[in-house]
Amino acid sequence: MMRVFRAFGSIQFDPIAVAGRNHDLVLHARVAGYEPAWCDVLYERREIFEATNKALSFVPASEFPWFRHVMGRKGPRFHRAALAENAVVAERVLMRIRAEGPLSSLDFEREAGPTKNWFGMPENAVRAVLEAYTVTGVIGLARRDGSRRYYDLVERLLPAELLTHEVPEREQLRHKLLSRYRAHGLLGAGGAGGTFDRIAVPEQRNELRKELVELGALVPVDIEGVRGKRLVLAGEAGLLQAPPEPASSVAFIAPFDSLLWDTGLLSSLFGYDYVWEGFFPPARRRWGYYVLPIVFGDRFAGRIEPRIDRDRARVEVLNVWWEDGFAPRRTDGFVEAMRDALRAYLRFASADCLEWAPHLTMEKRLFRTRP
Repeated sequence: MMRVFRAFGSIQFDPIAVAGRNHDLVLHARVAGYEPAWCDVLYERREIFEATNKALSFVPASEFPWFRHVMGRKGPRFHRAALAENAVVAERVLMRIRAEGPLSSLDFEREAGPTKNWFGMPENAVRAVLEAYTVTGVIGLARRDGSRRYYDLVERLLPAELLTHEVPEREQLRHKLLSRYRAHGLLGAGGAGGTFDRIAVPEQRNELRKELVELGALVPVDIEGVRGKRLVLAGEAGLLQAPPEPASSVAFIAPFDSLLWDTGLLSSLFGYDYVWEGFFPPARRRWGYYVLPIVFGDRFAGRIEPRIDRDRARVEVLNVWWEDGFAPRRTDGFVEAMRDALRAYLRFASADCLEWAPHLTMEKRLFRTRP
């Protein structure tokens, strides 16, 4: 499991769990027999920590010195101002955490202050202070209870050798930019969407990327059928000339998996149209709320919309869509690989039954599965 974290650099965290949390699905697609409790254990052992890397992500604790410079939601200047504007609240919050250990925002009375939220409305000063202290490296997340976060002093969360390891800010920024290329593997100079958010302004990112090329960390390459240069890790460039044989297995891909960051590249290489529709109104969705792409070997075969019903210990499959030209029955090895993937998903979900929507009679017959 840590091999995946070290290879990717970070894995995005998202609390939505209708089909499994994003980081759990990312690991489930790559680690045989993965169980969600495994990542929780790594977190409790402080082998991983939370940091903003494109979005809120789990990062190997060994990389903490390269993540001291954190942008946060609105940039370092905003968070420093939040501490200055709410100085009395900030001092009180820090004193209580120092004395009592891990606390959440609900352990404090709501405090009014000058800090504004995204909509220009007054923000709870305690929340603003906790986030600002996290961004500035004074406190960190000790644990989660559902969506509730508990904070503690960072020196009580990570080993002293990590806390005393100082890395120049420029090197931190290069490391973070490189981590995005590590996670995806074939990004272009401009990334895609918000791939390079929360690192630096575009002009500085261009300079950092040039430095990574000059240092030999990134190698520019041309990909047939894809416009513009792509950049790959120096140690992975050889895979383009001699790629390994794809596994004849099925994987369900998480919505925020780094594989899906560059939707234009997915279209160019695989002819696969991917859009995250979770924030779309139902009437605008082509597929569904929480839909997982289906990968078989080296191709995108379709997409599936599962729901985990934890109260009844079962998984409901609301819908399945197959790519044009993909015939499950006529694709060698697919049916059994799909059955294996569904059995693994049932174990992942701690479920003992798979329920198919009434219109999925062909899929129910074809992929009849028990844990």
